[in-house]
Amino acid sequence: MSELIKNPKVMEKAQGEVRRVVREKGKHKVDEEDIQEMEYLKCVVKEALRLHPPSPTLLPRETSQSSNISGYHIPPKTKVMINAWAIHRDPDLWSRAEEFVPDRFMTENFDFNGQDLKFLPFGAGRRICPGIPFGLAVVELNLANLLYWFDWELPGGADKEGLDMSEALGIEHSRKFPLQLVPIPHFNQI
Repeated sequence: MSELIKNPKVMEKAQGEVRRVVREKGKHKVDEEDIQEMEYLKCVVKEALRLHPPSPTLLPRETSQSSNISGYHIPPKTKVMINAWAIHRDPDLWSRAEEFVPDRFMTENFDFNGQDLKFLPFGAGRRICPGIPFGLAVVELNLANLLYWFDWELPGGADKEGLDMSEALGIEHSRKFPLQLVPIPHFNQI
């Protein structure tokens, strides 16, 4: 939601998609089957996970044999950590790496299975997160409902440019300061 508040055009586009899909079905609420038709919403979630992965580093690995990587000698039994946060913000891998641009996922098809090593929000290989399908379903459905039922603004007419996007340091990523928003009902039937 923080990135959507900072990028109102992105929020407007995502809300438009969510509301259109539900309206076209003649329904009054978002359910799981609707999410499959919300391509842009899925791109918003992917982009949020690119900029703000659940954990800045993946689980540590241990080398099984001696290796040379980019001129560095790595002896066997060395603990290796992969910095997903840095990979996801690397300008050599991503155009406009520091910007929230969900449209990048409309043209490039990245999945969460760890096949493309520049997009690793849930890890890769044997230690990939087993809860990916459940976690994504929860996030996508909740975000779709928040966007369907409400318009959002900062309290007291605060300016989006002043929104502090600092993240707390820790094993998982979270905002340093809680996000406070004002929900404005979009439909009269609320």
